[in-house]
Amino acid sequence: MPLPDMNLLVALDALLDEGSVVGAAQRMNLSPAAMSRTLSRIREALGDPVLVRAGRGLVPTPRALALQEQVRTLVEQAGQVFRGGDEVDLGSLDRAFNIRTNDLFIALYGARLLSLLHEQAPRIVLRFVPESGGGDDDTVLRDGRTDLVLSSSIDLGPEIKVQALFNTVFIGLARHDHPIFDGEITPETFAAYPQISVSRRGRANGPIDVELANYKVQRRVALVTPSFYSAMFSLPASNLILPMPANILNSVRRLGLPLRSFEIPLPMERVTVMQAWHPRFDNDPSHRWLRQTVKTCCEVDP
Repeated sequence: MPLPDMNLLVALDALLDEGSVVGAAQRMNLSPAAMSRTLSRIREALGDPVLVRAGRGLVPTPRALALQEQVRTLVEQAGQVFRGGDEVDLGSLDRAFNIRTNDLFIALYGARLLSLLHEQAPRIVLRFVPESGGGDDDTVLRDGRTDLVLSSSIDLGPEIKVQALFNTVFIGLARHDHPIFDGEITPETFAAYPQISVSRRGRANGPIDVELANYKVQRRVALVTPSFYSAMFSLPASNLILPMPANILNSVRRLGLPLRSFEIPLPMERVTVMQAWHPRFDNDPSHRWLRQTVKTCCEVDP
């Protein structure tokens, strides 16, 4: 029995990952017409449509979904065979790295990280993937399509590898002429004004509320947003207060918004931001280089 064309596996992996002929074509540096012909060959080889039309997009068939993880594993294993060894030619490395994180990390470190990566590997693509509210960080790492998860709150399985990147503390942010600055800032005055909670899962409560309870004080969260940057633009025309990581301050000043920071009058714990990855990538030389570069990038204040 003749061996199948292994390029079809790579193309099938790209098609299932992108869910688009055009997206898969761009990923494989092919024309859409060439990718369409490849999809026809895959359909003939599998005896299955693989991707079918649903509205304006394409969705995988049940057979394709059943094969997706197996195909991904085979493509990874083949890549490791050809990459082999402990060295990687970064100058010719042609690879897309998928990093799941929030808009805050992207705004603070994204451009610098890409610059550091391109100094040695100018052909790589850095693709940031937004966080979801589902708490499935270990799942997205297991499926092999996400290289790293960068977050301060990661829901992980026991096998996931983790490395601390940096620590920060939470401070308060308000418009520059907010009445909270008229006197001493105490737990009572801090809790007297409406506040913003930033949570990708829509949560209004957190460690601040636990600490306030020790003073028999309760704050009122009037606005919940998934992003610190969208929250900041709600401050200049309101009495809202935004608790936020202190390492954002330099970035806030560059925006030129009329905002002022203050220490939250509570014994707040430091927040650790981590990078996490699946063990399948632990000994991958290019992935190890990616992790080392992310660590180096985060060692300098944004």
